[in-house]
Amino acid sequence: MTADHRTHLVLENYIGGKFVPCSRHIDSYDPSTGDVYCKVPDSGTDEVEAAVQAAREAFPDWSARSPAERGQVMKKLADLMEAQLEELAQAESRDQGKTVMFARTVDVPRAVDNFRFFASSVLHHTTDCTTMDHLGCVNYTVRSPVGVAGLISPWNLPLYLLTWKIAPAVATGNTVVAKPSEMTSVTAWMMCKLLEEAGFPPGVVNMVFGTGPRAGDALVGHPDVPLVSFTGSTATAQRITERSAPFCKKLSLELGGKNPAIVFSDADLDQAVTTTVRSSFSNQGEICLCTSRIYVERSIYPEFLKRFVAAARKWKTGAPSDPDNNNGALVSREHLEKVRSFVTLARSEGATVLCGEGEDPLVLPQCNTSGYFMRPTVIAGVAESSRVMQDEIFGPVVCVNPFDGEDDAVAKGNGVRYGLAATVWTRDVGRVHRVARRLEAGLVWTNCWLVRDLNLPFGGMKNSGVGREGGRDSYHFFTEVKTITVKH
Repeated sequence: MTADHRTHLVLENYIGGKFVPCSRHIDSYDPSTGDVYCKVPDSGTDEVEAAVQAAREAFPDWSARSPAERGQVMKKLADLMEAQLEELAQAESRDQGKTVMFARTVDVPRAVDNFRFFASSVLHHTTDCTTMDHLGCVNYTVRSPVGVAGLISPWNLPLYLLTWKIAPAVATGNTVVAKPSEMTSVTAWMMCKLLEEAGFPPGVVNMVFGTGPRAGDALVGHPDVPLVSFTGSTATAQRITERSAPFCKKLSLELGGKNPAIVFSDADLDQAVTTTVRSSFSNQGEICLCTSRIYVERSIYPEFLKRFVAAARKWKTGAPSDPDNNNGALVSREHLEKVRSFVTLARSEGATVLCGEGEDPLVLPQCNTSGYFMRPTVIAGVAESSRVMQDEIFGPVVCVNPFDGEDDAVAKGNGVRYGLAATVWTRDVGRVHRVARRLEAGLVWTNCWLVRDLNLPFGGMKNSGVGREGGRDSYHFFTEVKTITVKH
């Protein structure tokens, strides 16, 4: 740890197994207070070039190791991170604004699990073999690592989503240049301090901090980075696609969501309300899988709305360190203003704000009054064509409208350009399968939310992304397959 004259934490890039200072920095804020507390490197072409070269030099040795050998190093890193779980959780909370409890129970344990999962799963993939006896030939496939992987992760689940990319990349024998969000870089930097002790050779994992337009652009446009995995906005993904096209790079793009929950009249209302409050407002609504549109069958719409608003009002927002709070602060002042602007727009269009922003007071401790807090906000009567219903808000705001029958529910659920996730609430098993098949979403949960088997594909349709990641899918993405035919 280094500090400037104002005792801010000053991060350094991690390149070729060493921490390297940067001449330019970006201010990073504590969202719960609004104060600058960290200086993040403002890296550019030179830093990315150094990191790519370090990764290229490390590739031959790392890729030649057996999957079991690589897995041992990954498991050691997981153990070291688990031993620092509390320090990582506190840092994640301060850096991102989320509650310490959420970081402690979700973010950091999942980051640890990502390394353990891929260290194990990489051992269990098999390749294909066919025989053509009439031609005297045997065909088989081999899978090889791609090379240097460019990994760009977002600010909402910083360590969780960064490790979801790093773990399969290194498990399959690639080396990595990663760029976390400049708003949430601290836990990535802390993880770098454990890499050498875990046994990662210099250059296998390189961390370059900075903005998308400078560091990110240099990374995705680098001719020696043949693969890019990105999680973030659809607009940025379009830019990445353009920059990658001249090089025919492999791309995995996990983008936005505008996820519907569809509640049929036969649903278990108690369970639907409890879970949908969680799916709408967890992590301040800053999860790509959060519910942002709720459609309720008209016969139960008034009852659902009454119960849902009452439950949303009980969802506590405040100091991230307080274990009684469900939500902390949004990530930045700019993001808070963006989220608020959608509520203002809804009001101007004649929708009804039932609770939250502008309706219920938010009482904060003195030290948090300049933080970026917002109460869970429920809006009814938003037109389907409104930007409030069509655009990703990515905050604690949810719209609730009625529907009439299965076809109407599916049409409304599919009526946006996104297709990441959906939830369906019904006791009718036949309807579960019919509606799940018709919804345009990469993941459909029925009578639950955010239950994840890491073996299974993760990703979205339409503007929610390109490609899938997960046990087998990540293995395929981070490797190139070769078919070999031998005539005997």
